[in-house]
Amino acid sequence: MTREKHTIDATGKILGKLAVEIAILLRGKHKSSYVPNQDIGDFVLIKNVDKIKFSGKKFDKNIYYHHTKYLGGLKQTPLKILFKKDPAKVLRMAVSGMLPKNKLRARQIKRLKAEK
Repeated sequence: MTREKHTIDATGKILGKLAVEIAILLRGKHKSSYVPNQDIGDFVLIKNVDKIKFSGKKFDKNIYYHHTKYLGGLKQTPLKILFKKDPAKVLRMAVSGMLPKNKLRARQIKRLKAEK
């Protein structure tokens, strides 16, 4: 098995559609030898992450939640602030949500690199 390197320019692309494309490449679903229980995906490098577009009013209305596991520990971060601070994290979270929720996800998401 050989892993290829894919470079994607994110300028002007919508977050969700870009995340689907990346998830397919990371899982290896574009290969004829794809098997769901094996990690045969490729490396993906994303350029210009800070120039991603958002459809609709998601940029103003989306809120990301995180709980500290203490009482009253629910933290809310609007997409606008999170994207301004770290646009690569927003992309990584979107792609991570599209990968399978098992031990393969940790290995697959490590092959995603994002540049500004």
